[in-house]
Amino acid sequence: MFTHAIVRKPGANFAQGITTSQLGQPDLNLMQRQHQAYTEVLKSLGLEVVVLEVEPKYPDAYFVEDVAVITPQIAIITNPGAAARNGEQESIEPVLRIFRPITHIQAPGTVDGGDVLMTDQHFFVGISERTNLEGAKQLGNILTEFGYTWTPIEVAAGLHLKSSINYVGGGTLLISDTFANLKAFGDYQKIVVPQDEAYAANTLWVNDQLLMPGGFPKTRQLLADTGLPIHELDVSEAQKMDGGLTCMSLRLQEKESSVRQE
Repeated sequence: MFTHAIVRKPGANFAQGITTSQLGQPDLNLMQRQHQAYTEVLKSLGLEVVVLEVEPKYPDAYFVEDVAVITPQIAIITNPGAAARNGEQESIEPVLRIFRPITHIQAPGTVDGGDVLMTDQHFFVGISERTNLEGAKQLGNILTEFGYTWTPIEVAAGLHLKSSINYVGGGTLLISDTFANLKAFGDYQKIVVPQDEAYAANTLWVNDQLLMPGGFPKTRQLLADTGLPIHELDVSEAQKMDGGLTCMSLRLQEKESSVRQE
């Protein structure tokens, strides 16, 4: 059960962030409305939402998921792989200290939270342009100390692992066809996203409900078969900045003991 979420307001310069998208110029007013709607849905699912103010030095800072990996026992401050974003983690750490003990990924290791997928007691860690093998190993070592297992996954397509794969509960992955046949995912049920709706793979599972991007009817029908309630959200402006639903919040589950495995 998720109890809290941390979000950050997009700043007036959010459109100056890093993107490879060719979807047009983002609109600040629309981005703010979409972000507010996202926040309200999280609240409606029973989460207490901590809303952080704009970070003017970092246009991408509202993509808060990339700066930390949170388990029920600990918060791991990452070392973001894009130089322009390295520093965002400094302002998130005092907030996370309220909720969890803290540890860090150290250079030369890099990790973006968007490359880290938790499925119950197992983690998949994407090796991508933003997360290197050294960072993944550091993260894996920390997770192992708390009884988790982990698997590195090469990210050959998309910015982050969670651009293409997300957990939707019940041992099921929502997954793009690029990754669907990998042996690492062989023990999971899979919902394969149609190729022409690839962006819909970035769907967020919170308290047995699904938040999915609007405008992907085939994927919505596939998800409807899970029986889970679905909330469609317009995230057009985040999409223009190579972002989506998972990366705009840090979600915290009920806290557990932080005693590490011997």
